[in-house]
Amino acid sequence: MLTHVVFFKLKDRSPEAVQATADVLRNMEGKIEVLRHIEVGLDVLHSERSYDIALITKFDSQADLAVYDNHPLHVGVKAHMKQVLDGTSVCVDFES
Repeated sequence: MLTHVVFFKLKDRSPEAVQATADVLRNMEGKIEVLRHIEVGLDVLHSERSYDIALITKFDSQADLAVYDNHPLHVGVKAHMKQVLDGTSVCVDFES
């Protein structure tokens, strides 16, 4: 199992903007066959070093992660994220 964790810091950090982007991410659930698990978490501490959203996804393999990365729905999500991100996201991919 491959776990893909991404952290996002948004330009607009208002609760409404963060929730709207979380909804865009959650919209992938059940719509991409290779996506085995998705979890979207919103930061509750709001410290200076905090990111606004954490995305945790799981795949059977690195090949499935590549399929997900190029899936039309995910491509649309990436386009949305480019518009709302304050800089770049950070990620960690690990096998479990």
